[in-house]
Amino acid sequence: MQLQNRKVVIIGAGHVGSHAGFTLIAQGLVDEIVYIDVDEKKALAQALDLADSTAYLPSRAKVRVGTYADAADAPLMIVAAGPLPDLATGQTRMDTLRQTIAIMKAVTENIQSSGFSGIIVNISNPADVVTHYIQTKLNWPSGRIFSTSTTLDSARLRRALSQATGVDQKSIVAYAMGEHGESQMVPWSAVTIGGKPLAQLRQERPDTYGALDLKAIAAAGKAGGWRIMEGKNCTEFGIGVSIAEVVRAVFHDEDRILPISVLLEGQYGQHDVYASVPARLNREGVADIIELNLTQEEQAEFAASCRTMDENYRLALTL
Repeated sequence: MQLQNRKVVIIGAGHVGSHAGFTLIAQGLVDEIVYIDVDEKKALAQALDLADSTAYLPSRAKVRVGTYADAADAPLMIVAAGPLPDLATGQTRMDTLRQTIAIMKAVTENIQSSGFSGIIVNISNPADVVTHYIQTKLNWPSGRIFSTSTTLDSARLRRALSQATGVDQKSIVAYAMGEHGESQMVPWSAVTIGGKPLAQLRQERPDTYGALDLKAIAAAGKAGGWRIMEGKNCTEFGIGVSIAEVVRAVFHDEDRILPISVLLEGQYGQHDVYASVPARLNREGVADIIELNLTQEEQAEFAASCRTMDENYRLALTL
């Protein structure tokens, strides 16, 4: 059963925020979108452009510019504010932390005074660290604030696996875990193709599946965003659809399992750190965290990624 009130507030009307809004409208997931941005002229332009598109889309939605006061009755907020990494200087997502936290200080203050009490989906980078920062500053229930994080990286991993195997990506279950960034890892022991473990396929078919270069495939998945950025200086469509998957799981109370960044409190041996793992989503937010049986090597890789997030989260609190 879907929620009756399908209003979404989007903080940030840039490439990601605008494409998130369009995807939500095009897939008929929302009734109203309110954009909030310090650049009011740009926010108005995005809202008008999106509103024009609804004339020829299958479902209707109201799109407008508003203020934080408009968030009071919204069940869900998307935080999409912050700079893109500067490719010319070799910046990673984590390198934008200082700039993003400066923005989040104002954002969290405004959320706090808005009367909003719904679910927060953060996509501002570095996503895992920023989500933890917002959760701490707002003292928000951890199950009601999370990030899309490696939802998109997992799609890129499945694309790379599909290209390497010839199997459609919809028949592949594979997760990128840990950071939505450079330290992410792939638990290959949990990858299945057509319901069969990849490890078993590699033993049974050494000339095909056994010949796969798993390190190269993981690297291709991780580099997917950078290839797109190098070509057009932004990513838009993949993240837009990733957000729609998350919003659908919440608004339709799906109990859908997706790789999202959640607060770990003992799971995978990690404490007080946001990291991307498979989790069950419904109208209440994060209903459950799924613990995969990682190998010893995979557990070490995941722990290393969590250390990266924890160190930068503690840095963020001092900025």
